[in-house]
Amino acid sequence: MLTISSPQNPRVKRVIKLNDRRARDEARQTVVEGVREARLALGRGIVPVEAYLCPELIDGPEAKKVAQHLRAIAATGMSKMFLVSPEVFAKMAYRGESGGLLLVIAYRSLRLDDLQFRGAPFLVVVEEAEKPGNLGAILRTADAAGADAAIAPAPADGRGTDLHNPNVIRASLGAYFTVPAVATSNEEAIGWLKRQGIAIVAATPAAEVLYTDTDLTGPVALAVGSEAWGLSDAWLAAADRRVRIPMAGDVDSLNLSASAALLMYEVVRQRGETTEKGSRGERGTG
Repeated sequence: MLTISSPQNPRVKRVIKLNDRRARDEARQTVVEGVREARLALGRGIVPVEAYLCPELIDGPEAKKVAQHLRAIAATGMSKMFLVSPEVFAKMAYRGESGGLLLVIAYRSLRLDDLQFRGAPFLVVVEEAEKPGNLGAILRTADAAGADAAIAPAPADGRGTDLHNPNVIRASLGAYFTVPAVATSNEEAIGWLKRQGIAIVAATPAAEVLYTDTDLTGPVALAVGSEAWGLSDAWLAAADRRVRIPMAGDVDSLNLSASAALLMYEVVRQRGETTEKGSRGERGTG
């Protein structure tokens, strides 16, 4: 097993480059940091392309168990593993509390047609999220609320945060691996939802109907847009219903993730379903 002690090592530089969207898209790879995130990735059958471990920083039974799992995968030859010094790990890691574990993984290749549903589909669509923290937080809430999947359509001009941003994975606390999420285009997403008979409920301040006054018990895709631009004309035109969240203040008090959370938990409230862990089974992804 190779030990890397120089921050100038080409592999270290390559991992750092994956912080850039263009580099990620060219390699079709992204970075996973942290004990919980790595555990959830491995638990979902993700085999890392590369794993970087800093023994001095790996502490606690969970971290050691994940490290042992990674060593077992590396022993099969399915993944490359490297030991790195604390200095090198600090250079590679995007945060300081990553627990000495960093993975490079391939992009998830999930497609819309791969999605499966237990009952009435419950999806959330996030168009052009400006901040990776917001998109990650929405994935966390989707996991907690029992949403079947998330769709992150990306416009042609590349605005907004891409689904595979390492900060999205980090902010999701690993929900990136537990919630089926599809990166696609507006046209493909809208067409697929229409063909599946899934109602598009668009959130917009211009709507007359409150989100609590519309029926969300049937097949539904909750669509939210960026704080700066809102939903695009494409989604507003395709919407079967438009709803708004009441705000009595003088400022835009709710950020994107808070608005999405209200909408998702209104689905939970109307359907009267429990969201306790394990009560809704595993999400199918085909």
